[in-house]
Amino acid sequence: MLPKVMICGSPRWAHDEINELFSGIAEVIVDDAPHRTEFFARFELGGPYEGTVGIYRRNISAARIGIYDRALIAGLPSSVKWIAHNGAGYDAVDATDVSRTVGIRVSNTPGAVDDATATTGFYLVMSCFRHFSWAERSLRAGTWKNPISSALTHDLTGHTIGILGLGGIGLRLAHLVHAFPMRVLYYSRNRNPEAPEWCEYVGSMDELCERSDVLSIHVPLREDTRNLVGETQIRKMKRGSIIVNTARGKVLDEEAVIRALEDGHLSSVGLDVFPNEPSVNPRLLEFPQNALLPHMGTETQDSQHHMEVRALTNLKDFLREGKGTDLVPEMRSKL
Repeated sequence: MLPKVMICGSPRWAHDEINELFSGIAEVIVDDAPHRTEFFARFELGGPYEGTVGIYRRNISAARIGIYDRALIAGLPSSVKWIAHNGAGYDAVDATDVSRTVGIRVSNTPGAVDDATATTGFYLVMSCFRHFSWAERSLRAGTWKNPISSALTHDLTGHTIGILGLGGIGLRLAHLVHAFPMRVLYYSRNRNPEAPEWCEYVGSMDELCERSDVLSIHVPLREDTRNLVGETQIRKMKRGSIIVNTARGKVLDEEAVIRALEDGHLSSVGLDVFPNEPSVNPRLLEFPQNALLPHMGTETQDSQHHMEVRALTNLKDFLREGKGTDLVPEMRSKL
């Protein structure tokens, strides 16, 4: 009898790949439980989910059963050993002590989102420097360039970007902005050995903030990164500087940002993520120079297909080799 793997939130693009990846090595079942209580019930003896060993998870499933929080992880049967999350950010899956205690490993999809998310960040950087988002809105409103002013806009060339977290996305953004060229600084927990010589590592987040004209955030949301960029860090930045966030909304202290916009310490912010999506703080809309997007970072067919295949491949590798390639960092450190 083949082991069971569950599709929890059907892929949008990688339908053919499901059959290609799991043919002959697993029975694929599709979760369609209408709510969490029914989801758990179907794992019981004789239920359709009994014996499931691995789960592919897509964020769309949260509308039915919620995120994979501590309660959901703890309620999974002991047969489940791997959760393949479709996404680079994995704050919707509890990958902390609960997962490790019950013997479940969690993978994500780093790399698959690098280009799409970096180009989103690149657009936000450019739009904040040049007020392109504001300019398009003024054109659509029939006011042409009014009230856009060159006194408030700048070229990217010669300015300094500070990248907080030089992983795959941050490194891709570094290459994009270097073409102008912008000067590129970065700070991460560790130096990135793949960073080119023109990408300067700085010794602290404080130094990164102090030296940057624009700060671009690329760190995962964990308890230790919640409000990582707050009042102290923002006030260390130059007056008139910019913050761009394509990571997670809760990494950036929204109230501190609004205060800095109000008193002019920040000239603008470029945001693709917000603390309580899909709700957006209306106070952010009061600053027309801000460039705001509805979490568009991976909204391309190409990247979404790549993400789906990578997540499914992690699940296949677990079945065949006992492990997937993309175990999340917290779990790699415990092996």
